[in-house]
Amino acid sequence: MKNKTYRYWACQILGWGGWILLNIFFVYLFARDYYFNGKTGQLFITVLFIQFTWYILSTHLLRAVLKKTSWIEASTNKIIAVFILSVAATGLVSYYGARYTAVLTNNSLANYERDKALVNAKNMEKEAELPADYYSKPDLKNTDSVSYQKVAKIESNTGWHRDENGVWKFENPRKGRFWWDLLFNFILIALWLLLYMAWHFVLRNRKAEVDRLQLEKTVKELEIKTIKSHINPHFIFNSLNSIRALVEENPNRARTAITELSNILRSSLQVEKMETVPLERELNIVRDYLALEQIRFEERLIVNFDIQEETLNKSVPPMMLQTLVENAIKHGISKRVSGGVINVISRLQNNKLELVVENSGSIQRGAEGFGINSTKNRLQFLHNGNSVFTIGNTSDQMVQAKVIMPAG
Repeated sequence: MKNKTYRYWACQILGWGGWILLNIFFVYLFARDYYFNGKTGQLFITVLFIQFTWYILSTHLLRAVLKKTSWIEASTNKIIAVFILSVAATGLVSYYGARYTAVLTNNSLANYERDKALVNAKNMEKEAELPADYYSKPDLKNTDSVSYQKVAKIESNTGWHRDENGVWKFENPRKGRFWWDLLFNFILIALWLLLYMAWHFVLRNRKAEVDRLQLEKTVKELEIKTIKSHINPHFIFNSLNSIRALVEENPNRARTAITELSNILRSSLQVEKMETVPLERELNIVRDYLALEQIRFEERLIVNFDIQEETLNKSVPPMMLQTLVENAIKHGISKRVSGGVINVISRLQNNKLELVVENSGSIQRGAEGFGINSTKNRLQFLHNGNSVFTIGNTSDQMVQAKVIMPAG
Protein backbone atom coordinates (compact mmCIF):
# COMPACT_ATOMS: atom_id res chain seq x y z
CA MET A 1 0.00 0.00 0.00
CA LYS A 2 2.82 2.38 0.87
CA ASN A 3 4.58 1.57 -2.38
CA LYS A 4 1.42 2.49 -4.32
CA THR A 5 1.17 5.80 -2.46
CA TYR A 6 4.83 6.65 -3.08
CA ARG A 7 4.49 5.71 -6.75
CA TYR A 8 1.37 7.86 -7.13
CA TRP A 9 2.96 10.96 -5.61
CA ALA A 10 6.17 10.41 -7.55
CA CYS A 11 4.15 10.34 -10.79
CA GLN A 12 2.21 13.45 -9.76
CA ILE A 13 5.29 15.49 -8.88
CA LEU A 14 7.42 14.27 -11.79
CA GLY A 15 4.58 14.61 -14.29
CA TRP A 16 3.42 18.12 -13.45
CA GLY A 17 6.94 19.18 -12.52
CA GLY A 18 8.12 18.02 -15.93
CA TRP A 19 5.40 20.09 -17.61
CA ILE A 20 6.48 23.21 -15.67
CA LEU A 21 10.13 22.64 -16.57
CA LEU A 22 9.15 22.24 -20.22
CA ASN A 23 7.44 25.65 -20.05
CA ILE A 24 10.54 27.22 -18.57
CA PHE A 25 12.75 25.62 -21.25
CA PHE A 26 10.73 26.93 -24.21
CA VAL A 27 10.27 30.39 -22.69
CA TYR A 28 14.01 30.55 -22.09
CA LEU A 29 14.66 29.64 -25.74
CA PHE A 30 12.21 32.07 -27.34
CA ALA A 31 11.32 34.83 -24.84
CA ARG A 32 14.00 34.95 -22.17
CA ASP A 33 14.69 38.68 -22.72
CA TYR A 34 11.18 39.43 -21.46
CA TYR A 35 10.27 36.65 -19.02
CA PHE A 36 13.68 36.27 -17.37
CA ASN A 37 14.15 39.93 -16.53
CA GLY A 38 13.58 41.56 -13.13
CA LYS A 39 10.08 41.62 -11.68
CA THR A 40 8.57 39.90 -14.74
CA GLY A 41 10.88 36.89 -14.36
CA GLN A 42 10.12 36.60 -10.66
CA LEU A 43 6.35 36.67 -11.27
CA PHE A 44 6.67 34.21 -14.16
CA ILE A 45 8.35 31.58 -11.93
CA THR A 46 5.88 32.24 -9.08
CA VAL A 47 2.88 31.81 -11.39
CA LEU A 48 4.30 28.52 -12.69
CA PHE A 49 4.69 27.26 -9.10
CA ILE A 50 1.06 28.27 -8.35
CA GLN A 51 -0.11 26.39 -11.45
CA PHE A 52 1.96 23.35 -10.44
CA THR A 53 0.29 23.38 -6.99
CA TRP A 54 -3.22 23.69 -8.40
CA TYR A 55 -2.67 20.97 -10.99
CA ILE A 56 -1.67 18.56 -8.21
CA LEU A 57 -4.50 19.64 -5.88
CA SER A 58 -7.23 19.47 -8.52
CA THR A 59 -6.16 16.09 -9.98
CA HIS A 60 -5.70 14.63 -6.50
CA LEU A 61 -9.25 15.75 -5.66
CA LEU A 62 -10.46 14.17 -8.91
CA ARG A 63 -8.70 10.92 -7.99
CA ALA A 64 -10.38 10.92 -4.56
CA VAL A 65 -13.81 11.40 -6.17
CA LEU A 66 -13.21 8.65 -8.74
CA LYS A 67 -12.10 6.22 -6.01
CA LYS A 68 -15.51 6.69 -4.35
CA THR A 69 -17.28 5.57 -7.52
CA SER A 70 -17.30 2.32 -9.50
CA TRP A 71 -16.56 4.05 -12.80
CA ILE A 72 -14.35 1.22 -14.05
CA GLU A 73 -17.30 -1.21 -13.88
CA ALA A 74 -19.67 1.16 -15.70
CA SER A 75 -20.73 0.96 -19.35
CA THR A 76 -18.70 2.67 -22.08
CA ASN A 77 -21.20 5.54 -22.39
CA LYS A 78 -21.09 6.21 -18.66
CA ILE A 79 -17.29 6.15 -18.63
CA ILE A 80 -17.23 8.69 -21.47
CA ALA A 81 -19.70 10.89 -19.56
CA VAL A 82 -17.56 10.63 -16.40
CA PHE A 83 -14.49 11.51 -18.46
CA ILE A 84 -16.05 14.63 -19.99
CA LEU A 85 -17.53 15.90 -16.70
CA SER A 86 -14.28 15.22 -14.84
CA VAL A 87 -12.16 17.07 -17.42
CA ALA A 88 -14.54 20.05 -17.46
CA ALA A 89 -14.81 20.35 -13.66
CA THR A 90 -11.13 19.74 -12.92
CA GLY A 91 -10.00 22.00 -15.76
CA LEU A 92 -12.08 24.90 -14.44
CA VAL A 93 -10.94 24.33 -10.85
CA SER A 94 -7.25 24.23 -11.77
CA TYR A 95 -7.45 27.21 -14.16
CA TYR A 96 -9.44 29.59 -11.98
CA GLY A 97 -7.82 28.34 -8.77
CA ALA A 98 -4.35 29.24 -10.07
CA ARG A 99 -5.61 32.51 -11.55
CA TYR A 100 -7.31 33.84 -8.41
CA THR A 101 -4.55 32.58 -6.13
CA ALA A 102 -2.07 34.65 -8.13
CA VAL A 103 -4.36 37.72 -7.87
CA LEU A 104 -4.99 37.32 -4.11
CA THR A 105 -1.27 36.92 -3.38
CA ASN A 106 -0.32 39.88 -5.64
CA ASN A 107 1.60 37.57 -7.95
CA SER A 108 -0.55 37.93 -11.06
CA LEU A 109 1.67 38.30 -14.09
CA ALA A 110 -1.32 39.45 -16.15
CA ASN A 111 -2.15 42.24 -13.68
CA TYR A 112 1.49 43.27 -13.52
CA GLU A 113 1.72 43.45 -17.33
CA ARG A 114 -1.54 45.44 -17.46
CA ASP A 115 -0.31 47.96 -14.88
CA LYS A 116 2.99 48.20 -16.69
CA ALA A 117 1.14 48.84 -19.96
CA LEU A 118 -0.83 51.67 -18.29
CA VAL A 119 2.41 53.40 -17.34
CA ASN A 120 3.61 53.02 -20.93
CA ALA A 121 0.30 54.39 -22.22
CA LYS A 122 0.58 57.50 -20.04
CA ASN A 123 4.17 58.05 -21.15
CA MET A 124 3.24 57.65 -24.82
CA GLU A 125 0.38 60.12 -24.30
CA LYS A 126 2.78 62.73 -22.91
CA GLU A 127 5.28 62.18 -25.69
CA ALA A 128 2.56 62.48 -28.33
CA GLU A 129 1.65 65.98 -27.08
CA LEU A 130 -2.04 65.43 -27.66
CA PRO A 131 -4.66 68.11 -27.05
CA ALA A 132 -5.74 68.25 -23.43
CA ASP A 133 -9.35 67.27 -24.20
CA TYR A 134 -8.77 64.96 -27.16
CA TYR A 135 -10.66 62.09 -25.55
CA SER A 136 -13.89 64.14 -25.41
CA LYS A 137 -14.00 64.61 -29.19
CA PRO A 138 -15.83 61.71 -30.84
CA ASP A 139 -15.04 63.14 -34.30
CA LEU A 140 -11.29 63.27 -33.68
CA LYS A 141 -10.70 60.97 -36.64
CA ASN A 142 -12.26 63.51 -38.99
CA THR A 143 -11.07 66.74 -37.37
CA ASP A 144 -7.50 65.81 -36.32
CA SER A 145 -6.26 62.69 -38.10
CA VAL A 146 -2.70 63.10 -36.77
CA SER A 147 -3.90 63.04 -33.14
CA TYR A 148 -6.23 60.13 -33.93
CA GLN A 149 -3.35 58.06 -35.29
CA LYS A 150 -1.31 58.74 -32.14
CA VAL A 151 -4.25 57.68 -29.93
CA ALA A 152 -4.79 54.51 -31.99
CA LYS A 153 -1.09 53.67 -31.66
CA ILE A 154 -1.27 54.00 -27.86
CA GLU A 155 -4.24 51.67 -27.69
CA SER A 156 -2.81 49.09 -30.09
CA ASN A 157 0.52 48.98 -28.25
CA THR A 158 -0.74 48.98 -24.67
CA GLY A 159 -4.46 48.10 -24.73
CA TRP A 160 -5.26 51.29 -22.80
CA HIS A 161 -7.38 54.26 -23.93
CA ARG A 162 -9.34 57.08 -22.34
CA ASP A 163 -13.12 57.15 -22.46
CA GLU A 164 -15.06 60.36 -23.14
CA ASN A 165 -14.71 61.31 -19.44
CA GLY A 166 -10.95 60.88 -19.49
CA VAL A 167 -10.93 57.65 -17.46
CA TRP A 168 -8.36 55.10 -18.56
CA LYS A 169 -9.93 51.85 -19.83
CA PHE A 170 -8.19 48.61 -20.70
CA GLU A 171 -9.08 46.27 -23.51
CA ASN A 172 -6.72 43.31 -23.72
CA PRO A 173 -5.26 43.19 -27.24
CA ARG A 174 -4.83 39.40 -26.73
CA LYS A 175 -8.32 38.72 -25.33
CA GLY A 176 -8.70 35.64 -27.53
CA ARG A 177 -5.80 34.09 -25.63
CA PHE A 178 -8.08 33.43 -22.64
CA TRP A 179 -10.03 30.79 -24.54
CA TRP A 180 -6.87 29.19 -25.86
CA ASP A 181 -5.39 29.07 -22.36
CA LEU A 182 -8.58 27.47 -20.98
CA LEU A 183 -8.77 24.97 -23.84
CA PHE A 184 -5.14 24.00 -23.39
CA ASN A 185 -5.79 23.53 -19.67
CA PHE A 186 -8.63 21.10 -20.50
CA ILE A 187 -6.28 19.20 -22.81
CA LEU A 188 -3.70 18.80 -20.03
CA ILE A 189 -6.31 17.48 -17.57
CA ALA A 190 -7.70 15.16 -20.25
CA LEU A 191 -4.23 13.69 -20.84
CA TRP A 192 -3.79 13.16 -17.08
CA LEU A 193 -7.18 11.47 -16.81
CA LEU A 194 -6.52 9.28 -19.85
CA LEU A 195 -3.30 8.04 -18.26
CA TYR A 196 -5.07 7.49 -14.92
CA MET A 197 -7.93 5.50 -16.47
CA ALA A 198 -5.63 3.51 -18.75
CA TRP A 199 -3.45 2.56 -15.78
CA HIS A 200 -6.45 1.32 -13.81
CA PHE A 201 -7.75 -0.68 -16.77
CA VAL A 202 -4.33 -2.33 -17.01
CA LEU A 203 -4.37 -3.09 -13.26
CA ARG A 204 -7.90 -4.51 -13.47
CA ASN A 205 -6.98 -6.76 -16.39
CA ARG A 206 -3.84 -7.89 -14.61
CA LYS A 207 -5.81 -8.65 -11.43
CA ALA A 208 -8.41 -10.56 -13.46
CA GLU A 209 -5.63 -12.62 -15.02
CA VAL A 210 -4.07 -13.32 -11.61
CA ASP A 211 -7.48 -14.31 -10.21
CA ARG A 212 -8.04 -16.62 -13.17
CA LEU A 213 -4.67 -18.29 -12.63
CA GLN A 214 -5.33 -18.63 -8.91
CA LEU A 215 -8.75 -20.15 -9.64
CA GLU A 216 -7.17 -22.65 -12.01
CA LYS A 217 -4.60 -23.52 -9.35
CA THR A 218 -7.29 -23.95 -6.69
CA VAL A 219 -9.41 -26.13 -8.99
CA LYS A 220 -6.41 -28.32 -9.76
CA GLU A 221 -5.53 -28.58 -6.07
CA LEU A 222 -9.13 -29.52 -5.35
CA GLU A 223 -9.05 -32.10 -8.13
CA ILE A 224 -5.90 -33.68 -6.68
CA LYS A 225 -7.29 -33.61 -3.15
CA THR A 226 -10.67 -35.00 -4.26
CA ILE A 227 -9.09 -37.77 -6.30
CA LYS A 228 -6.80 -38.64 -3.42
CA SER A 229 -9.71 -38.77 -1.02
CA HIS A 230 -11.73 -40.94 -3.35
CA ILE A 231 -8.95 -43.38 -4.12
CA ASN A 232 -7.82 -43.38 -0.54
CA PRO A 233 -7.29 -47.04 0.46
CA HIS A 234 -9.70 -46.74 3.39
CA PHE A 235 -12.46 -45.39 1.18
CA ILE A 236 -11.85 -47.93 -1.60
CA PHE A 237 -11.50 -50.87 0.81
CA ASN A 238 -14.58 -49.89 2.79
CA SER A 239 -16.65 -49.47 -0.37
CA LEU A 240 -15.40 -52.72 -1.94
CA ASN A 241 -15.89 -54.67 1.28
CA SER A 242 -19.42 -53.34 1.53
CA ILE A 243 -20.09 -54.28 -2.08
CA ARG A 244 -18.58 -57.75 -1.58
CA ALA A 245 -20.88 -58.33 1.36
CA LEU A 246 -23.83 -57.40 -0.82
CA VAL A 247 -22.90 -59.64 -3.75
CA GLU A 248 -24.53 -62.71 -2.21
CA GLU A 249 -27.06 -60.98 0.04
CA ASN A 250 -28.36 -58.38 -2.44
CA PRO A 251 -26.81 -58.66 -5.94
CA ASN A 252 -28.94 -55.89 -7.37
CA ARG A 253 -27.81 -53.48 -4.65
CA ALA A 254 -24.21 -54.56 -5.21
CA ARG A 255 -24.44 -53.69 -8.91
CA THR A 256 -25.95 -50.33 -8.02
CA ALA A 257 -23.15 -49.65 -5.51
CA ILE A 258 -20.51 -50.36 -8.16
CA THR A 259 -22.22 -47.83 -10.46
CA GLU A 260 -22.29 -45.28 -7.64
CA LEU A 261 -18.60 -45.72 -6.96
CA SER A 262 -17.84 -45.41 -10.67
CA ASN A 263 -19.85 -42.20 -10.91
CA ILE A 264 -17.93 -40.64 -8.03
CA LEU A 265 -14.53 -41.51 -9.48
CA ARG A 266 -15.54 -40.29 -12.94
CA SER A 267 -16.74 -36.95 -11.56
CA SER A 268 -13.50 -36.53 -9.65
CA LEU A 269 -11.52 -36.96 -12.86
CA GLN A 270 -13.70 -34.49 -14.78
CA VAL A 271 -13.65 -31.68 -12.22
CA GLU A 272 -10.73 -29.86 -13.93
CA LYS A 273 -12.68 -29.44 -17.16
CA MET A 274 -15.60 -27.39 -15.81
CA GLU A 275 -15.93 -24.20 -13.76
CA THR A 276 -19.57 -24.82 -12.90
CA VAL A 277 -22.16 -27.58 -13.27
CA PRO A 278 -25.94 -27.71 -12.73
CA LEU A 279 -26.90 -28.35 -9.13
CA GLU A 280 -28.89 -31.41 -10.22
CA ARG A 281 -25.70 -33.07 -11.48
CA GLU A 282 -23.86 -32.24 -8.28
CA LEU A 283 -26.72 -33.65 -6.21
CA ASN A 284 -26.54 -36.93 -8.14
CA ILE A 285 -22.90 -37.32 -7.11
CA VAL A 286 -23.79 -36.47 -3.50
CA ARG A 287 -26.56 -39.06 -3.51
CA ASP A 288 -24.16 -41.70 -4.89
CA TYR A 289 -21.60 -40.83 -2.25
CA LEU A 290 -24.10 -40.93 0.62
CA ALA A 291 -25.61 -44.17 -0.71
CA LEU A 292 -22.18 -45.81 -0.48
CA GLU A 293 -21.64 -44.42 3.00
CA GLN A 294 -25.04 -45.73 4.11
CA ILE A 295 -23.92 -49.23 3.16
CA ARG A 296 -20.99 -48.81 5.51
CA PHE A 297 -22.76 -47.00 8.38
CA GLU A 298 -26.11 -48.78 7.93
CA GLU A 299 -28.69 -47.47 10.43
CA ARG A 300 -26.06 -45.16 12.02
CA LEU A 301 -26.42 -42.74 9.08
CA ILE A 302 -29.71 -40.99 8.33
CA VAL A 303 -29.83 -38.81 5.20
CA ASN A 304 -32.45 -36.14 4.45
CA PHE A 305 -32.73 -34.06 1.26
CA ASP A 306 -34.74 -30.83 1.14
CA ILE A 307 -34.26 -29.57 -2.43
CA GLN A 308 -36.34 -26.84 -4.05
CA GLU A 309 -37.22 -27.75 -7.63
CA GLU A 310 -36.29 -24.23 -8.84
CA THR A 311 -32.67 -24.70 -7.74
CA LEU A 312 -31.87 -27.79 -9.80
CA ASN A 313 -30.78 -25.85 -12.90
CA LYS A 314 -28.65 -23.33 -11.00
CA SER A 315 -24.88 -23.38 -11.53
CA VAL A 316 -22.51 -24.42 -8.74
CA PRO A 317 -18.78 -25.22 -8.61
CA PRO A 318 -18.25 -28.95 -9.34
CA MET A 319 -17.59 -31.21 -6.33
CA MET A 320 -18.13 -28.30 -3.90
CA LEU A 321 -21.30 -29.70 -2.33
CA GLN A 322 -19.80 -33.20 -2.33
CA THR A 323 -16.74 -31.82 -0.50
CA LEU A 324 -18.97 -30.32 2.22
CA VAL A 325 -20.89 -33.60 2.60
CA GLU A 326 -17.65 -35.59 2.73
CA ASN A 327 -16.35 -33.17 5.36
CA ALA A 328 -19.54 -33.73 7.41
CA ILE A 329 -19.09 -37.53 7.25
CA LYS A 330 -15.38 -37.47 8.03
CA HIS A 331 -15.40 -34.96 10.89
CA GLY A 332 -18.92 -35.49 12.18
CA ILE A 333 -20.70 -38.82 11.64
CA SER A 334 -17.63 -41.10 11.64
CA LYS A 335 -16.50 -39.81 15.02
CA ARG A 336 -19.79 -40.58 16.74
CA VAL A 337 -20.49 -44.11 17.99
CA SER A 338 -24.18 -43.59 17.45
CA GLY A 339 -23.69 -42.04 14.02
CA GLY A 340 -26.01 -39.18 13.16
CA VAL A 341 -27.99 -37.23 10.58
CA ILE A 342 -26.96 -35.53 7.32
CA ASN A 343 -29.32 -32.86 5.97
CA VAL A 344 -28.73 -31.49 2.46
CA ILE A 345 -30.79 -28.37 1.67
CA SER A 346 -31.06 -26.08 -1.36
CA ARG A 347 -33.32 -23.06 -1.69
CA LEU A 348 -33.68 -19.65 -3.30
CA GLN A 349 -33.70 -16.64 -1.00
CA ASN A 350 -33.77 -13.05 -2.34
CA ASN A 351 -32.43 -14.10 -5.75
CA LYS A 352 -29.58 -15.98 -4.05
CA LEU A 353 -28.92 -19.70 -4.05
CA GLU A 354 -28.47 -21.17 -0.57
CA LEU A 355 -26.84 -24.57 -0.11
CA VAL A 356 -26.82 -26.00 3.40
CA VAL A 357 -25.20 -29.17 4.75
CA GLU A 358 -26.04 -30.05 8.34
CA ASN A 359 -24.57 -32.94 10.31
CA SER A 360 -24.63 -34.29 13.83
CA GLY A 361 -21.56 -33.35 15.84
CA SER A 362 -19.63 -30.22 16.75
CA ILE A 363 -16.81 -28.21 15.24
CA GLN A 364 -13.85 -26.73 17.05
CA ARG A 365 -13.14 -23.04 16.46
CA GLY A 366 -10.35 -22.56 13.89
CA ALA A 367 -10.50 -26.18 12.73
CA GLU A 368 -10.52 -25.50 8.98
CA GLY A 369 -9.09 -28.12 6.65
CA PHE A 370 -8.47 -28.19 2.91
CA GLY A 371 -12.13 -28.69 2.01
CA ILE A 372 -13.33 -25.60 3.87
CA ASN A 373 -10.46 -23.37 2.68
CA SER A 374 -10.76 -24.50 -0.94
CA THR A 375 -14.52 -23.82 -0.86
CA LYS A 376 -13.92 -20.27 0.39
CA ASN A 377 -11.26 -19.63 -2.23
CA ARG A 378 -13.30 -20.98 -5.13
CA LEU A 379 -16.33 -18.89 -4.17
CA GLN A 380 -14.16 -15.77 -3.84
CA PHE A 381 -12.59 -16.20 -7.25
CA LEU A 382 -15.78 -17.24 -9.06
CA HIS A 383 -18.06 -14.52 -7.71
CA ASN A 384 -15.63 -11.68 -6.83
CA GLY A 385 -16.64 -11.55 -3.18
CA ASN A 386 -20.40 -11.78 -3.89
CA SER A 387 -20.67 -15.19 -2.19
CA VAL A 388 -20.78 -16.04 1.50
CA PHE A 389 -19.58 -19.25 3.17
CA THR A 390 -20.10 -19.96 6.86
CA ILE A 391 -19.64 -23.01 9.04
CA GLY A 392 -20.37 -23.39 12.72
CA ASN A 393 -22.37 -25.05 15.45
CA THR A 394 -26.12 -24.42 15.30
CA SER A 395 -26.70 -26.32 18.53
CA ASP A 396 -24.80 -28.59 20.89
CA GLN A 397 -25.39 -31.51 18.55
CA MET A 398 -25.43 -30.05 15.01
CA VAL A 399 -22.95 -28.37 12.65
CA GLN A 400 -24.11 -26.29 9.70
CA ALA A 401 -22.11 -25.36 6.59
CA LYS A 402 -23.92 -22.76 4.44
CA VAL A 403 -23.06 -21.30 1.03
CA ILE A 404 -24.91 -18.26 -0.34
CA MET A 405 -24.09 -17.39 -3.95
CA PRO A 406 -25.62 -15.59 -6.95
CA ALA A 407 -28.37 -17.69 -8.49
CA GLY A 408 -26.77 -18.03 -11.93
